[in-house]
This record gives sequence, C-alpha cells and structure tokens, in this order.
Amino acid sequence: MHKLFGTDGIRGVANQYPMTPEMAVIIGKAVALKFKSTNRDSRIIIGRDTRISCNMIEYALASGVCSMNVDVLLAGIAPTPAIAFLTHSLKAAAGIVVSASHNPYYDNGIKVFDGSGYKLSDEAENEIETLAMNNNLLCQNVTNNDTGTVNHVEDPLVKYLEFLKNTMPLGFSLDGIKIVMDCSNGATYKIAPLIFSGFGADVKLLNVNPDGKNINDNCGSEHIESLSKKVLELKADLGIAFDGDGDRLTAVDEKGNKISGDRMLAIIGIIMKKKNILPNNHVVSTIMSNMGLVAVFKEKGINHTMSQVGDRYVMQEMIRTGSVIGGEDSGHIIFLNHQTTGDGILTALKLMEFLKDESLPLSELGKIMKVFPQVLINVKVSKKPDINKIPQIKDAVKYVENILEEKGRVLIRYSGTQSICRVMVEGPSQDETDKLCRFLADKVKEYIG
Repeated sequence: MHKLFGTDGIRGVANQYPMTPEMAVIIGKAVALKFKSTNRDSRIIIGRDTRISCNMIEYALASGVCSMNVDVLLAGIAPTPAIAFLTHSLKAAAGIVVSASHNPYYDNGIKVFDGSGYKLSDEAENEIETLAMNNNLLCQNVTNNDTGTVNHVEDPLVKYLEFLKNTMPLGFSLDGIKIVMDCSNGATYKIAPLIFSGFGADVKLLNVNPDGKNINDNCGSEHIESLSKKVLELKADLGIAFDGDGDRLTAVDEKGNKISGDRMLAIIGIIMKKKNILPNNHVVSTIMSNMGLVAVFKEKGINHTMSQVGDRYVMQEMIRTGSVIGGEDSGHIIFLNHQTTGDGILTALKLMEFLKDESLPLSELGKIMKVFPQVLINVKVSKKPDINKIPQIKDAVKYVENILEEKGRVLIRYSGTQSICRVMVEGPSQDETDKLCRFLADKVKEYIG
C-alpha cells in the first residue's frame, strides 16, 4: 500500500486505488479507530460535493466507521468549511469530506477534520495510514455485538448559514450591490446564493445545476473567463467564483480583472491593520505567494511569514505566530477568529464588507498590490524523484536564477494531490518570465515527464 495522504487529504481517480470502495471502508475504519477514544461523542460527520462518485465513497466510509461501533452523521452535499464548522459545533469526534476540490469530476478525495474542526497534522495522518495498513489491528478492534448507526444531520446548511450570518457586523447589508456568482456546479450551489441574496445583494448565478459530471468543468475558481465576461456584460460590481468544495475563492473586479488570493490577502490584511483589528500585525501566506505580496506588506509595515503549500500548513503557521488571517494565492483564505479552515463564502463576505467600508470599487482596492510577472506551468510526471538529486534540473535552475539575480525567483515543486510538477518563475518582464519558465518546464518534462 502506497502513501495515502497528500497536501490536502487523500486523492485519486474514482474507482482506482486509493479511491475505491474497498479502500474507503478501510479508511473509514482507521479514522473511526483514531478518534473513537476521544472525550467527544463517538460520532463522525460525513459530507460530500456533487461529483458522481461521491455516494460510492460516502457509503463505503460510513460502512467502515460503523463497523468500529462509531455512529455516522450524514450531512449530504455541503461545502468543506461547513463540515469543519459542523464537526466542532455538534461536538463530533471527527469530520470527513468526500471531495476532490477543484479537480475534474472523475477524481475524488477524502479530507479529514479532527473534533475541533482543524485539518489533521502530519502525525495524525501518519497514524491513520499506519492503522489502514495494519488489517490485523483494525480487525482486533471490531466488535461482534455492536455496530454504529447512520443518521442524518438535521438542516446542516441552515446551521452553516446562521454561522456565516453571525460572522458579519450587525446590520450588514449588500443592498445595491450586483454580484455575478459562479458556484462551479459544486457544493456551494445551494448555500451561496441564499447567503448573499439574504443580505440584499442582486445575485446573478452561473453554474448552479450539478449533474455529477459538470463540477469544475470550465467553470469555478480555476476557470473565470465566463465569469469575467458576464461581469462586464451585466455591469456588475464584482464577480465571485468558488471551487468544487467551496473552500477557495477567486474574485473578479468590475472591469473583469482577476483578484487572486494574494491580492485578497493584501487588501484584507492592509484594511485590517488600518482598522486596528490585525493581531500581532501579522499575515501568513505560502512559498507560492507572489513577490508583490511580500513587497506590499514590507511597505505597509505588516509582519509576514510563509508556510509550505497547503492551507493546513498556513493554519499551523498562523497558530504559531498568533495571526488571524492567512491564505494561499489559490484562494484558500483562513479567518481564524471565525473559521478553522479555508472558507470561500466567508472570504467573499469579508471582502465585500471591506469593499463597502472603503467605499471604493474592487479595481481600486486591487491596486494595493502590484503583481510581479509570474508564470506557472504544470508538467505531468510519471514519478516524483527528489528534484535536488537530478543534476540536469539543478543546473537549469541555477542558470535561470543567475539570469534573474534579485529581480525574480524560481520554485519547482510536486503537487500533493496530482501527478504533476509545478514550475513557477517570477521575473522582471512577462516575456522573459514566460521564456525562462518554459525552459525549466521542458527540462522537467525531459527528465521526469
């Protein structure tokens, strides 16, 4: 059995290892065994997104959990941050989300939260992997006389809706604001329209008709072309796009321009400092953040540290530094004074709160941060050897870094959720950056593609 957990849970092609019903039963057993001895109730909440294979994985997980004499609460289709919230608020032992986030419909995944609603540490993931690989240990803990039961969470989206409302200031209103919203045919398709229209916004909807196979299909936070076009066509104040499981947000200003996670972090961090609500004057991002974010935080006197890629690592660094805001350029933004994980809907609400406070269009707020030219190329790979031990790639990186000197940077890393290597270059001009990134991507493809 190969390593199960990647950057963000377990992920793979549905009906292929490890995303098979047989493995889901084993993983359900391992998660139940890991968390059943806690002081919380022996109940595990399971939620899912809209992809066609979710029921298969969901029911297999529930079967595994029940076999360990632990009860299951099914939340149905719900955003990942909703499951994090429900796990904590309902005092469950753990929460599981069946989702492959922004991946195509034919992929699926399993994300696990502890009883406090936090993603697992490396140590906890390793413990679950060890249990999953030790069938004798799992079998020893099966009771013949007692099994868990499966029930449904009562009004899970209503509970999450109330939580979101309570994160906003008293009297908060979006009256007069026109929003174009792309729900990616994913887990936010019901809840997101309700929350924004409930605050009085004029909401125009895109991709809210999931059929099991159209999740993330040229839509959502990874594909904003149609969103940008619709914002311009309707003369909307902004556009917002969620990914398949609702923990990411990409925004579009009234001119149709993308506002990435880094830019949102810059806007939110700087305004929070201005309002004296930025504890420790500190914001956390990742090593993939644009150099422009580093520059603007330095200019504004905001302390800034970078974690490794993955919102759970952002969270760990936030806790270490006493920060309440952190995130990734991909759009995972964490508001630790409200939520325990990235939450796309909450991020959109907070962005609009600050937009109203500043009485400026989003295009003007976006000018807070100058984005350095950046090119990211994803190279499909057949294996994932240590890049630092491949002389040809090391030499190519050194060559590019010598050209860039202090005017840019290179970052090459494997995806933790897909069989790809991410090659990123930032540089002084778009043309030069593009040329250098393609040079490195070709080297990666030649030696490990």
